[in-house]
Order: sequence, then C-alpha cells, then structure tokens
Amino acid sequence: MKTVFAVATAAVVLAAPAFAEGDAEKGEKAFKKCKACHTIVSPEGEVVFKGGKTGPNLYGVVGAVAGSQDFKYGDGLVAANEAGFVWTEGSLAAYTASAKDWLKDNDFPAKTKMTFKLKKGGEDVAAYLASVAPAPAAEEGEAEATSD
Repeated sequence: MKTVFAVATAAVVLAAPAFAEGDAEKGEKAFKKCKACHTIVSPEGEVVFKGGKTGPNLYGVVGAVAGSQDFKYGDGLVAANEAGFVWTEGSLAAYTASAKDWLKDNDFPAKTKMTFKLKKGGEDVAAYLASVAPAPAAEEGEAEATSD
C-alpha cells in the first residue's frame, strides 16, 4: 500500500506545473540592480520603486502580455507581444538570467535592448514584481465585478 501511495504522490508532483519559487522580500532588495533602467509606477502615478526610464515600467508585468508597455522594445519582445505571450514569474525569472537566450529558446528573435544578466535572484525579483501589482487580468475582472 505504501508503494502505491508513493507512486501516486510522485505522479502528482511530476505532473504539477513548475512555478518559480521566489521570495518577494529578497526580490525587493535584488530589484536595486534593476532600478538603473526600470521603475515601478502604478497607472495612478503611485511610485512603488523609483528607478530609471531607459527600460519599461515594470508595474503589473507578471500576467501582462510581453512588450505591452509604452516603450520601444527590441525585435524579440515585439515578436513575443505579437504572439500574445504572457509573462509568468518563471518566464520573467528566466528572461532576467539571459534575455537573448530566453528569446532564442522561445523562438523569438534574439534581439533585445536588455543587456544586463541577473545571475541569481531572478525568481525573487519576479516574486517581488508579482507582489507589488495585481496581474492585468485580475484588474479587469475586478473592474467588471464592481461595474455590475
């Protein structure tokens, strides 16, 4: 009986989707490496994390279609946008490790303006970004629920 339970448990674990296991608190500290280029500002103008403007605003990036901010993106993220690719914590963590490799691995042109590679802590930064802003789909769903 123990063998059947162990096999069933292993099957469930292996079938479950892989999620980035990041720590939002560590990610806030690690985001300091990103602030040279990126800021986090809500649509209402609330500054969550003051940073540079040579990269896009990262408010609501997790759950958003890639390349959907008002920004002039490289060809890779333009193609990801046209394909309707939606950022997850895991995909964002992989992108921050090596944007060109991530684009190439996902069959997008490996042309990006992001040259910085976050060697470690990408999962934490993605968890932090997810924690500071609701996903765009959640905002739309809440807006529809309140308008009824």
